[in-house]
Amino acid sequence: MGETDKKKLLSMCDHTLLKVDSTWEDVRTLIDEGIEFGCASVCIPPSFVAPAAEYIRDEGADLTVCTVIGFPNGYSTTAAKCFEAKDAVEKGAGEIDMVINIGWVKEGRYDFVLDEINAVKDAIDGRLLKVIIETCLLTDDEIVEMCSVVSESEADYIKTSTGFSTEGATFHAVELMASHMTGGKKIKAAGGISTIEDAVRFVELGADRLGTSRLVKLIKEQ
Repeated sequence: MGETDKKKLLSMCDHTLLKVDSTWEDVRTLIDEGIEFGCASVCIPPSFVAPAAEYIRDEGADLTVCTVIGFPNGYSTTAAKCFEAKDAVEKGAGEIDMVINIGWVKEGRYDFVLDEINAVKDAIDGRLLKVIIETCLLTDDEIVEMCSVVSESEADYIKTSTGFSTEGATFHAVELMASHMTGGKKIKAAGGISTIEDAVRFVELGADRLGTSRLVKLIKEQ
């Protein structure tokens, strides 16, 4: 892979650290790598958003802070998700990745899911919103329905996975999403992306962003 191709891939990467035992030192290292390698964002736990945003400002760097809402299970109330999201952007987050209520999908309550997505989008004052649908827990028909919901919503991206369930992104899920998303809405593949070849393949299939903790390390080792 040439240097130009590496840079392009890294520019699509949400450099991610969401382990429950993450420390500020871990997050700071992630940020330093995100700055050095020109990543799209760093995706970090909400409790680190404020110090991360301050650190990036102090460094004079151009790097977006992304955080997760209703994570990883998605079954907190809409009010709680909206509070989390609003609090995160007030502390410096530029992008929000929210987990849907998967139980509502199983019950066919897609109108509830749509309303919640739009409520969270309203709460974040124009920041970019990615909607995590946890594809490993959904049937193909449910994934297609969620493509329709996100396409209709005010969100900006549909996202495959939290990385905390039974499986992460798959080629099949991303290909399915790419064939059903409309309205200019984009796709983020996340969870379990463990090789550069897999990352490239997800992009070829239609992913616009990659959520991964490994890509920077893999490219550094080349």
